[in-house]
Amino acid sequence: MQPIRLLPHKPNNHAGVVDVAARLPPHLFFIVSAVFHYLGPAFAVLLFASVPPLGVAWLRILTAAAVFGAWRRPWKAFAQLDASRRWNVVALGIVLGAMNASFYLAISRLPLATVGAIEFLGPIGLAAIAVRGPRNIAALLLAMGGVFLLTEVRFSGAPLGYLFAFVNCGLFVLYIVLGHRLAEEGGGEGIDRLGAAVLVAAVVAAPIGFADAVPAFGNPTLLLAAIGVGISSSVIPYVTDQLAMARLSRGTFALMLSLLPATATAIGFVVLRQTPAIPELIGIALVIAGVAIHKPKKETP
Repeated sequence: MQPIRLLPHKPNNHAGVVDVAARLPPHLFFIVSAVFHYLGPAFAVLLFASVPPLGVAWLRILTAAAVFGAWRRPWKAFAQLDASRRWNVVALGIVLGAMNASFYLAISRLPLATVGAIEFLGPIGLAAIAVRGPRNIAALLLAMGGVFLLTEVRFSGAPLGYLFAFVNCGLFVLYIVLGHRLAEEGGGEGIDRLGAAVLVAAVVAAPIGFADAVPAFGNPTLLLAAIGVGISSSVIPYVTDQLAMARLSRGTFALMLSLLPATATAIGFVVLRQTPAIPELIGIALVIAGVAIHKPKKETP
């Protein structure tokens, strides 16, 4: 088995990240991603009063691009890729830019839980395609039942918000597919390519987000808050997603995304003091049960 090729400027640091990641269970990375997936947006909503949604979305991407640039120097890894892999990175960058913009436009018009429910429809479809055997069918049905109880989607009012939510749903599926392709190499290379994709996303989203982000540059408090949102929403979830995708099949990863509505409910309770009703608690239990009984595809040692 050939060792993972690492960038030459900080080999020990990158090797340490890869080595520690390999010793931890991949599900742990997914749980971290699931928590931060909604923590960042919950705080982002509070910024909408001062910075428009597209401005917040671009600042989120810009922060992630700056962190990846300083940490991984992803342009060096990008320069070493062949044409096919470069196009995959560019495609993921375009998807990330559009996905962030549509997500923030959706949550500025609809409740976070509603957008989260719609966002989950695409991944549950991927899980359905990948599912094999009665045990996994039962797991999928439990997860879908839990999501149904957790969210009550009303297709009335704010039609533009629903349009953005469904666009985000489709882009989220593309993110999973393209992200898995990046993660196939595993270890540091997947994260380096992810960093390159985030740089592409920052460039792609600049024309629609820069003007709305200008108010934050003149207000240190707003800028720091936006940076915090970027680290919570993009850097931590994207890196942990890559570490999980490198060791989980696409179907398993897609099914585990059913934890996201449960995570949104928990964060709403802890951060926003939104007490879940009994049906929501039952929904959380069903989602967790579905993930627990799901039998993942056998991993190659």
